[in-house]
Amino acid sequence: MSSLPLDKEAGGGRYPGFSTVAQSGHWDKTTASVVLDRLARPADIRFFTPAEEATAKALFDQLLAQHAEPRIPVVNFVDARLAENQTDGWRYEDMPEDGEAWRTSLSGLDRAAKESFNQSFANCSDEQQAAVLRAIQALGSSMWQGMPAGHVWGLWTRYACTAFYSHPWVWDEIGFGGPAYPRGYKNLGVDRLEPFEVADASPQEDPVAHDGGARP
Repeated sequence: MSSLPLDKEAGGGRYPGFSTVAQSGHWDKTTASVVLDRLARPADIRFFTPAEEATAKALFDQLLAQHAEPRIPVVNFVDARLAENQTDGWRYEDMPEDGEAWRTSLSGLDRAAKESFNQSFANCSDEQQAAVLRAIQALGSSMWQGMPAGHVWGLWTRYACTAFYSHPWVWDEIGFGGPAYPRGYKNLGVDRLEPFEVADASPQEDPVAHDGGARP
């Protein structure tokens, strides 16, 4: 896998010209190192099997509407957490440990895809994958693969969002300037921007309605 660029080209989107990484010189060295490491070559897969990796990647692409490059390497971030047992420190009483829940649910996704479309989840089209996920989401508190479907859905989205929103490219998309330490913020209040911030170019536009994804 080739290295990701240090920073994708700024410009476009809701915050044109904004770049979180451009502010890294104002962060303390430890924080800058942690954040900028997320732009380096993703860590090798250690927890997921090759089949699980393919299924998890397709799942994350659906949940986060990542259907084109450049993508945030969410599967690598989640894999690293699971390999090091870095959980959220809690789980539902009716759910197994997170690692086991991930293996069971990914296997279940493949079975569901094969039952409906006669192929693995990763090999299904975007529309087929979305259909499988919508069927699971619709189960609510009913059991799926021996676990409450709603709790499985929560497991998937919790890990996906934690990984996705830790990445500077996503911060660019939401106009987040990164860590405030040690510089801090001085213009506190709604619509009171710092000199390095950029105003939302489309404040009345719903971003979900225009993301182009097949998100369940």
